[in-house]
Amino acid sequence: MEKKVKKAKVEKFSAEKFTICKATAQMLEKAHKDGVTNVFERAESLKPCPIGTESACCKHCSMGPCRLNPKNPYEKVGVCGATIDTIQARNFARMVASGAAAHTDHGMEMLDIFRGVIRGEIKDYTIKDPVKLVEVAKSIDIETEGRSIEEIAKDLYEELEKTYTQVEGEIPFMKRVPPKTLETWRKLGIVPRGAMREIMELMHRTHIGVDQHYENIVKQCSRTALSDGWGGSMVATEISDILYGTPSAVVAEVNMGCLDENKVNIIVHGHEPNLFESMLASVNDPALIEAAKEAGADGINLLGMCCSGAEMLSRHGIPHAGNFLSTELVLATGAVDAMAVDVQCIMQGLSTVAKCYDTYLFTTNPRCRIEGAEHIELDEKEPRKCTDEIVIKAITRFKLRKEKGIKVEIPRIRNLGIHGFSHEYVKYMLGGTFRASYKPLNENIINGRIRGLAGVVGCTNPRVRHDYVHVELVKELIKHDVLVLQTGCSQIALAKAGLLLPEAAYMAGDGLREVCETVGCPPVLGLGSCVDNSRILIAASEVVKTGGLGEKIADVPVAGAAPEWMSEKAISIGHYFVASGVYTVFGVSFPVTKEETKFKKLLFDGLEKMGLGKWDFAEDPYEMAKKMIAHIDKKRKELGIDKARERVLFDMEARRKLEVI
Repeated sequence: MEKKVKKAKVEKFSAEKFTICKATAQMLEKAHKDGVTNVFERAESLKPCPIGTESACCKHCSMGPCRLNPKNPYEKVGVCGATIDTIQARNFARMVASGAAAHTDHGMEMLDIFRGVIRGEIKDYTIKDPVKLVEVAKSIDIETEGRSIEEIAKDLYEELEKTYTQVEGEIPFMKRVPPKTLETWRKLGIVPRGAMREIMELMHRTHIGVDQHYENIVKQCSRTALSDGWGGSMVATEISDILYGTPSAVVAEVNMGCLDENKVNIIVHGHEPNLFESMLASVNDPALIEAAKEAGADGINLLGMCCSGAEMLSRHGIPHAGNFLSTELVLATGAVDAMAVDVQCIMQGLSTVAKCYDTYLFTTNPRCRIEGAEHIELDEKEPRKCTDEIVIKAITRFKLRKEKGIKVEIPRIRNLGIHGFSHEYVKYMLGGTFRASYKPLNENIINGRIRGLAGVVGCTNPRVRHDYVHVELVKELIKHDVLVLQTGCSQIALAKAGLLLPEAAYMAGDGLREVCETVGCPPVLGLGSCVDNSRILIAASEVVKTGGLGEKIADVPVAGAAPEWMSEKAISIGHYFVASGVYTVFGVSFPVTKEETKFKKLLFDGLEKMGLGKWDFAEDPYEMAKKMIAHIDKKRKELGIDKARERVLFDMEARRKLEVI
């Protein structure tokens, strides 16, 4: 008798389990049908190492790699004798060093361009915001009265260069730090001297046989992270504003529906704005527009992705096609004629997906090349040579769409939002041109209409459902009257969910809704790219400076979160917020063991006792919100503002009685 073989049950592919973004889900279904590999399916088939996830391994020398038991972390030590605390502190430190290096190098690149503009060596970029230049100069005590813009710019460059090259003293933007916060840093010995020195020293300390005390390693971690947030990142943001314009509120669209089948579609993806600014000039060149029309297109359509996209979205209102996890899948539309990338968060898988859909993928920065992608280097002295060539090749690909029978499928989803809430615009929004101030914000926190502030930032990660944790966390926060500030991929997730519109105030609590309706702003403010987290630091300092909410950043009812973080930059960002005094929660995973260790206790409790902030972890968005709100309430209680003031309408007789009293 023939034996019957049981057929394995084939589970139907469902994109919805990977993402809440409908456009991404549609393209995920298409890519799956086309047999094209993507980040979501790779993540599903490649499980994370359980020992590595909890940072219980060390591979810093050839006596290892040494694997410790995360379930019993003190059971054994490494070959050299390193304990779990030393190993985890070293691993954490190297993430901070790498993340800080990424932002610092970005900032140095911006400063190099600024120097070239000042010296007249670079003509295609200019100082577009001289007012910002003067304000930044004043903030670090550079004399501006009666001096030319050229003189001020030269002094500003020379001063900001110290951020990177200085080997002793304090980096320039320490002058922006609230005095009591700076006093704490000086006492702890964590004021950064210069970014290059701090990163170099941190890497040295993590070498085998050097620093073997977790507390001492974390001290240098803090110093290095602060050189990022108050140094490399802050310089990158401020110089970008000076050269390309400071963002102000702008209405713009996001999502894949911003692609246009009848136009040449070019996407710029990465982190440095120089490529994008030059591309903006190229796509508006009448000769190139005419060439596109001769090829049968209605024109040229420029879109952004990831963080350089978020920056251009905030600065110029350029449409944004999607955040990090959508970068491969947008190519599955078949409508993208060229994608140009520079640095950071560029998946190597883009090269494979681009080939599958006959899309041009161009690398443009010497720091980032990808096997299989064409390299056209951007020279800041003649950037149009690069960007014009990319546009011409994109036009060529548009012509080939019909010839090659490339099927175009664009998700018909576009989401409107208001972006561009720079520190300067927030001041203007609250007080107008003549009374620009954070005072209305502080007053509404004190009277309880606004419970506190939250920075929800960071990447998207395929280990969790794409966009879900960001969106649910923010909905929960605004429901409890917490005003949310956003940067990076998180901002795009919230824009797709419609939370960056003033109409979203209906989802907020009564107090926050009233403030939003009065000012005419959304309950969620988009500030720009991930490097623009420095805007949140400036805003926090301004809140302290304005008064009524404590003397240092650690006093303010504020919390931070990176719900779907994935990069080492995120760890550096998180740690510079913690070192600045902000309670910070991460999702997905965290590089410590689930079991208690001395290193973990230091991050999650000890740093706060030193007068800094503290780390925390939660996977569920509602638990994350609960923890953040609890911290905000704790800070309100410490300030004596834990009870909201009731608004009472007095008649004239009651007023007279009050006056007598």
